[in-house]
Amino acid sequence: MIETITNVNSAVNDFVWGIPMLILLIGTGILMTLLTKVFQVSHFAHWMKNTLGSIFTEKHITEHTGKDDKAISQFQSLCTALAATIGTGNIVGVASALIFGGPGAIFWMWIVAFFGMMTNYSENVLGIFYRKKNPKGEWAGGAMYYLKEGLGSKKGMKVVGSVLAGLFAVFCVIASFGIGNMSQINSIASNMNAAFNVSPIGTGVVLTALAGFIILGGLKRVAAVTEKLVPFMAVAYIVGAIAVVIYNAGQVGPAFEAIFKGAFAAEAVGGGIVGGGLKLALTWGMKRGVFSNEAGLGSSVMVHSSSNVKEPVRQGMWGIFEVFADTIVVCTLTALVVLTSGLVDLNTGVVTVPEAGSALVGHAFGTVFGQFGPMFIAIAILLFAFSTVLGWSHYGSTAFEYLFGTKAGRYYRIVFVLFIFVGATMNLQLAWDLSDTFNGLMAIPNLIGVISLSPVVMKITKNYVDRHMRKMDVKPMYSAYAEIQAMQEKAHTIDDED
Repeated sequence: MIETITNVNSAVNDFVWGIPMLILLIGTGILMTLLTKVFQVSHFAHWMKNTLGSIFTEKHITEHTGKDDKAISQFQSLCTALAATIGTGNIVGVASALIFGGPGAIFWMWIVAFFGMMTNYSENVLGIFYRKKNPKGEWAGGAMYYLKEGLGSKKGMKVVGSVLAGLFAVFCVIASFGIGNMSQINSIASNMNAAFNVSPIGTGVVLTALAGFIILGGLKRVAAVTEKLVPFMAVAYIVGAIAVVIYNAGQVGPAFEAIFKGAFAAEAVGGGIVGGGLKLALTWGMKRGVFSNEAGLGSSVMVHSSSNVKEPVRQGMWGIFEVFADTIVVCTLTALVVLTSGLVDLNTGVVTVPEAGSALVGHAFGTVFGQFGPMFIAIAILLFAFSTVLGWSHYGSTAFEYLFGTKAGRYYRIVFVLFIFVGATMNLQLAWDLSDTFNGLMAIPNLIGVISLSPVVMKITKNYVDRHMRKMDVKPMYSAYAEIQAMQEKAHTIDDED
């Protein structure tokens, strides 16, 4: 039975993640880049100032909302989104891309990230624009809402919008148990066992109890944890990776040369034919890039929509920064750690050691830090993967509440927590395979929504640029339902039975 499911899923996975899907993902990013006039480049200084820079200069960015306010701060929404995106994909995913796609795969990860910045930006803009408030007073937003309220508002598209919204929510709930739970926890358990000889059962018990305390406390407790955990884990990993790259500084140039040559099959991957090398580099780079930063999946917008911001573009810029930090910074550093450590033949792209996944990255760190290298990676995966679980618990809960009502969310969270123990104690290759499949299935309705509502994103962006950069006296576009926040909050109410 399991073998049959695996074979069927493999066939579906190959279809979902085939060239047409990759074209759709990149094509959407290209479309949004053109419509926003290459916002990620033309306004680089502006979005960096209003994201990373604002953390240190604008108190309201990091200031917590009031006890009775169910929204979270912009910084908390970013950290919760990064908690879900900076995960095992930044370590295991990059290693897999190098093993199966060669150094050139990293170039295609960059391409996915460059255009994915504007896909993620567009998702967040639409998420803020079409979000609603649920009976608990929390903001609820995501692809479900801009599909139903945005696409569904177009002539003759009401049913289509509702159906796509429902499909997205179903795919998201299922994916949350794969990419957002069991596969992450399984990575933690196996790495803790290998590095510290901790039994998977022990790991499962501890993580289930810890996650239960955090997740069952609701979004504000999840956000309170992630805003402390994410900066710590990201800085610690980046510092460690930079130390390895500096130690092997003489190989940085050849590593970049191998990346660019491999991207266009100037050197065949693994000694194979050039055409095959190009296909492998492109496919693995794009596939692992999307898995890592999740741009196009419509996942992180669900937590970004819970922010206390009222300006859609302000939250959209956090989406750009999210992809930049995840792929351009963290994934690139992981790749350079491996490529400069002598574990990959830079002429052929062949990995010269038997390790795979996190073990390959741990071996690379071990060339500088000795036995502490694999231990460092085991701890990094513990933090990265556990934070991913916290972020995805909110994604799945939001989708579940959309399908079954706000009160049903508590039952989802209880089941989600129990599956953490399952993930720690079982061999879950199937969970990894299902993660890829339902990630891809999530992307399809989401990208249909982004493309169909691209004129809305373009108008909101132009309105923001006119007001904040050209200093024009024009009326702001804050909401699809109201012109000011007070009216927006009154109009955005979801009946529990929706």
